[in-house]
Amino acid sequence: MQRVIIAVVLAYVATACTVNPRPTTGVSRVPDQPDSKTLLHVLNRTEFGPRPGDIERVRAQGLAVYLDEQLHPESLPDRALLSRLDSLPALALTPRVFATDYYAPMVAARQEYANTQKDATGKTTLPFLRGHLQPIAAATLPGGDKAVTILQQPALTQEEILFQRRNQEAFDQLQAAKLLRAVYSERQLQEVLTDFWFNHFNVDARKIEDRPVVVEYERDVIRPRVLGHFRDLLGATAKSPAMLFYLDNWLSSAPPTPAKPRPHARAMAPPPRPTGRGLNENYGRELMELHTLGVDGGYTQRDVVEVARCFTGWTLRNPRDGLGFVFDDKMHDRGEKRVLGHSIKAGQGVEDGEAVLDILARHPATARFVSTQLLRRFVSDDPPKALVERIARTFRQTDGDLREVMRAILMSSEFLAPEAYRAKVKNPFEFVVSALRATNASITNPRSLVGTIAAMGEPLYQYQAPTGYGDRATVWVNAGTLITRLNFAMAFAANGQNAATVDPTLTAGGIEAWSAAVLADDLSPATRAAIQSPRATAPLRLGLLLGSPEFQRR
Repeated sequence: MQRVIIAVVLAYVATACTVNPRPTTGVSRVPDQPDSKTLLHVLNRTEFGPRPGDIERVRAQGLAVYLDEQLHPESLPDRALLSRLDSLPALALTPRVFATDYYAPMVAARQEYANTQKDATGKTTLPFLRGHLQPIAAATLPGGDKAVTILQQPALTQEEILFQRRNQEAFDQLQAAKLLRAVYSERQLQEVLTDFWFNHFNVDARKIEDRPVVVEYERDVIRPRVLGHFRDLLGATAKSPAMLFYLDNWLSSAPPTPAKPRPHARAMAPPPRPTGRGLNENYGRELMELHTLGVDGGYTQRDVVEVARCFTGWTLRNPRDGLGFVFDDKMHDRGEKRVLGHSIKAGQGVEDGEAVLDILARHPATARFVSTQLLRRFVSDDPPKALVERIARTFRQTDGDLREVMRAILMSSEFLAPEAYRAKVKNPFEFVVSALRATNASITNPRSLVGTIAAMGEPLYQYQAPTGYGDRATVWVNAGTLITRLNFAMAFAANGQNAATVDPTLTAGGIEAWSAAVLADDLSPATRAAIQSPRATAPLRLGLLLGSPEFQRR
């Protein structure tokens, strides 16, 4: 059996690194009578993989009807999922409530303790309490030496312990909810797109002290807008506390204005305007490089500075109170700016940032960049240029209507072409979720499965760089991760990895029947030989199929 497992790994390495030929170009309609492989392909791209019976269900329903339903998720009842989410109350927690009920008492208790730690002169003996206490969700503070996290402070009070515990519960439940939604939601395309757009507008939860801010970011900013207009999604992320904290824009302010010379002073040219003090370029740079134009989108370093100036004053009403976005005119640079050839007149306020978002959302480079990212997720690692241009044209013509952009992608001949079939490698989250769906699993310990996904290299909501996780095979294919995947597949098939209960009726009709239900019975000779070995038990056969090249591709 060891040789069989090694053979499967080697087969996967060989197939995962194969470059697929370019799909044919042109526009097509959804086939009236798609075969099982086509249905499997669609379910692997618009969902987190099929469940037993899904291929036949979509065949009976009609592929066009299925796609239209997924493009209008509000029409799909999701009662089974909602009943599972009822056990996760922290998902409804708002940053405001969290700040009032947990953060404020903790700060008060810490300050009361600090007041007892003073020398004879009245100065504190606790150096980490100089200046302000760390505000909610903040990683850095204006005017302070270094931000000190609560965990670095000694003698934790009961209020601090409660704050930390509730904060961690919110994060644990957020991760569990992502897994449960991906496995059980009927609104599969919406969940796939939520995963895509969160990654596109990535924030690292480890930098955000207030975890309900991250809950709010996915719940209220990302998910409701994944099939809306791109400009609305872009604007919502720009004003979200999660993004304001993550890329430090909440601290960005206008440089101080140079003092005017006295009337009797000798006339001289005004000094150059300071460009660094108070101004933070992080958001301006990532807004253009990662969210809109792309690294080759035609912007310059001067554009980065000008965009950063436009977003000065985009901050938070009171970080300690969890009150959300506010525009602070006192922090704003009211001078004239010029962004990508567009003049933004002096004397304005929040309109400067809104104007930049309008310019970027409707820029041709944004249409190409966003279309390329979506096509990389739904078609292939290197989508053909002709398809990119067609989808970008749809993006421009519909003013960034993401529902119509997705419709154009799903109706394209390239999406449905044989060359796109199994052209993508599942990332760890997709792999684990698809295994759960394929086995009709009942999840008993979401946290364990979240830990498994992290061990495979994809800790949820915890990618440090603003780029988000990569979406190419080369990111996820190496010997170490493949062994980890196979170990998971074997343990999961045998006992649900002590985190889920696999449907015991799955293999009642034989492993071949299960293969036909979730893999369209499209197996390589090596995989088929492995599962037909007389020494292989039913759990082993199921594990080999879950770890096979065919299952690890979508």
